[in-house]
Amino acid sequence: MRSLRARTLSITGMLGVLLLLWACYPASEVTYSNPQNTVNQWLIESKPADSKLQVTLRYERRRDTGFSSHSNDFGIELDQLAGLTRDQVMSATGTNVHFQLKRDAGTFDLEGWFKQGNGSGHFTFAPSSSFNSELSRMGFDRATDEQLLSLAMADTGLAFINELKAQGYDTTTVEQLVRMANHGVRLEYLQGLKSLGYSVKSTDLVVRMKDHGVNLNFIKELAALGYNNLTPDELVRTRDHGVSARYISEFMAAGYDRAPLDQWVTMRDHGVSTEFVTELKTLGYDRLPPEDLRRLKDHGVSASFIKEIRELGYSDTSIEQLVRLKDHGVSAAYIKRMKERGYADLTLDEYIRLRDRGERE
Repeated sequence: MRSLRARTLSITGMLGVLLLLWACYPASEVTYSNPQNTVNQWLIESKPADSKLQVTLRYERRRDTGFSSHSNDFGIELDQLAGLTRDQVMSATGTNVHFQLKRDAGTFDLEGWFKQGNGSGHFTFAPSSSFNSELSRMGFDRATDEQLLSLAMADTGLAFINELKAQGYDTTTVEQLVRMANHGVRLEYLQGLKSLGYSVKSTDLVVRMKDHGVNLNFIKELAALGYNNLTPDELVRTRDHGVSARYISEFMAAGYDRAPLDQWVTMRDHGVSTEFVTELKTLGYDRLPPEDLRRLKDHGVSASFIKEIRELGYSDTSIEQLVRLKDHGVSAAYIKRMKERGYADLTLDEYIRLRDRGERE
């Protein structure tokens, strides 16, 4: 408990330092086009166990309808931040910093403060006219400065666009590029999908996959169980319904055969877990068919319900009868009460009929 409290205090203290750094360093309202309508801020954290710096870039744009906010988090090697040194990052007393992050779509010029591995400040962004010209050469419409900022924040550059073209994606507009950038579709994701045998080719589908949490590890783990060449819709549905490789593996370890994904989705939707299977096994119901497991769950027949019925001397009760008992409101408590009233040594069916005739507890 003391160790947990210490770690909690340590984490809370670190967050406090980061927030203080961000709050104390003035948020400068500067931008590429209008110094009055955008607030650009950066936050960088150095974690001992990670060779990369964890960067957050955030900007708020004031519009007639209010503020719109955009944020991007990523890891980056120190040598990619021109003008920033390890000594500055780890300064014990704190130091002012000024450095740059260059991306295909433009360059970030960052100023601020670093102390003991944590820094914050503001940035300006210089859009790249040469990148815009390259977009035109590749058949895209001309990007606005704000679109270039979005592309640069996500590091959506020429390598990303070339990968899209090589894989035959239907991406033809800058707006589609920005949408993928804003939804977390990165070069590594495109390349990873290709290496796993997936040829998505659709901007909308790849964004949907990313939005629904279909990451590369999720696909790899399913493939390891023999679920290959799934459609994007199948991957999304499986993910949305909470079916993971671990869920399937636990059932296979419990003696169930590999089944179509739709069966696992249905079982998950009905609340069937391996914990439920294990509880049933201890009561003598071993490796019930999936349809029986779903039926028990649907009708509210729990392991405790079965156990209480067994303790009254009714063993080896069929699935059908357990469901009928639950549906008709016959519980162990009801049977005990009826026994106290003189209705002893009845069969379960007789207790059901008794309940149906209106005999209450």
